[in-house]
Amino acid sequence: MTDGPEAGEGDGVDAGSTEGDGEPPEQTADAPDPDLPPDVAKYDRFKKIDGGTYDRANDFLRERTYVTAREWAIARLCADFRTETGVEMTKIGENLPQLVPFMTDTYSPQAVNQARASFEEKVRKAGATFLYGAMCDFFTAEELDDVMYEATEVAKFLLEVEGVELSVEEELAAEDEISEVMREVREHSAALRHDEVECPDCGHHFEATAADAVDDD
Repeated sequence: MTDGPEAGEGDGVDAGSTEGDGEPPEQTADAPDPDLPPDVAKYDRFKKIDGGTYDRANDFLRERTYVTAREWAIARLCADFRTETGVEMTKIGENLPQLVPFMTDTYSPQAVNQARASFEEKVRKAGATFLYGAMCDFFTAEELDDVMYEATEVAKFLLEVEGVELSVEEELAAEDEISEVMREVREHSAALRHDEVECPDCGHHFEATAADAVDDD
């Protein structure tokens, strides 16, 4: 498996799926199945891109994230179709074209699970990369704010495409909370790098002890 925007579009799919990234099969105009499970029939995510193509969604994600459109869609479905006993892989795979407008083929449970695992692995690696960049003093405080702003805008856009309605107040509150967290990350990471340090932004003087490092681990 490869990571990054240049990753092959076959990530996370086995022989149980015939979905292709370069040339997805044309969607048929079949009538809705009256036997659809009720939660599938009323599922209304992704309606804002109803009629959109897989390639268009995939190109957008490739330019801004490390995940494919397939992984994005299935990660959302895994979150929405999670029960006390686990994720409903079979239901997701069998009803994928009904659940996500730009997905035109059904998936096996194994294909769903592989795409889910691929998404999780990429998020973990991207998270470690970002956090190291934030902690190693590579970015200034202003540059880190810019990184967080850009990442937040992409994440909000994806949520809105999925159908999440965010008010201006909610957006501003979320941005403020994220900025505050990142300021704390930068300050405490400075304490880990130095036994005694003065914050370059506010001039606050603090000391780091071995106990602090252990607690943070």
